Amino acid sequence: MAKQIFVNIPVTDLDKAIAFYKHLGFSFNQQFTNEKATCMVISENIMVMLLSNEFFQTFTPKPIANTKTSTSVIICISADSREEVDRYVALAIEAGGRADVPKQDLGWMYGHGFEDLDGHMWELSYMDISAVPQ
Repeated sequence: MAKQIFVNIPVTDLDKAIAFYKHLGFSFNQQFTNEKATCMVISENIMVMLLSNEFFQTFTPKPIANTKTSTSVIICISADSREEVDRYVALAIEAGGRADVPKQDLGWMYGHGFEDLDGHMWELSYMDISAVPQ
């Protein structure tokens, strides 16, 4: 059986977070959705659990990081093309996110990213494996 990954991130306003990610085209598994959390589907084996801050806090004794002022993690998703990278970033900005980090173009690898409404950092990366330097 293939392993699955569930990334859990705290959000200030669950409804606004859902609207943001729906704007980017992501779907949600209603089986794992209630007023405290939702399961955003990235792919068959990758899900992101958006958890209200209060609910997220029940899973850890540590304080929740302020992702508006510090970085705890950068979530990177592969893209099928440079255009897909640019499309996701444009949609994120359109939905209220920010893209303060410049694009990275190494020829064989192209990436860009955005911050969501809560300041979580996301990166999209396209790699042309046939052009990787040897």
